[in-house]
Amino acid sequence: MQRQITIGLTLVGAALLVAGCHTDMWQQPKVKAQQKSEFQGFSNKAASRPLVAGTVPRGKMKLDEAFFTGFQDGKLVKELPIQVDEMVLKRGQERFDIFCSHCHGRNGDGKGMINQRGLVLVRPPASYHSDRLRNMPIGHFYDVITNGFGVMYRQAPGVEPADRWAIAAYIRVLQTAMNGNLNDVPSDERSKLEASAGKPSIADAATPGEEKS
Repeated sequence: MQRQITIGLTLVGAALLVAGCHTDMWQQPKVKAQQKSEFQGFSNKAASRPLVAGTVPRGKMKLDEAFFTGFQDGKLVKELPIQVDEMVLKRGQERFDIFCSHCHGRNGDGKGMINQRGLVLVRPPASYHSDRLRNMPIGHFYDVITNGFGVMYRQAPGVEPADRWAIAAYIRVLQTAMNGNLNDVPSDERSKLEASAGKPSIADAATPGEEKS
């Protein structure tokens, strides 16, 4: 008798649980991206709606015009809007090698691998060491990375603003290194370079007991 009561209570409890479940718990009323909407207020019947004009996603307010556009009062900025240190330059080199070197070359001379494989027939990538680009405001490089230029498409979707400035800073490093001279090196570092310049390289050193060929 006790067993029958237990089984009966179990069945009643199960029935109540089943009755409390509704299919709309896993079949919720919703629309998926690009799906048709039956809402009469949408004339184009598209479920995906554009952003409401004038709204800004949380954390996406872009008040710093120079940082986010490369322009200030309608003119390209001439100074980097970020603090530059060794870490920023290393980051810029890394991003440059990934996103830029295949066209512009790792030295910025416009002789990247894509250029060597035929892009020159269309339009050769620019060399950063021309007088025009050496004298170009730093904001130009940020703007080109953001919006593209010529046959170069925009890199904004894959390169964050801070990384664009890091790349621009590294481009300035390449320009300085390519067109600099010994007098541009600080005196303490210059003495090290001059000292090392007089030392034979490993390739020039003869193996003990053998003559250089």
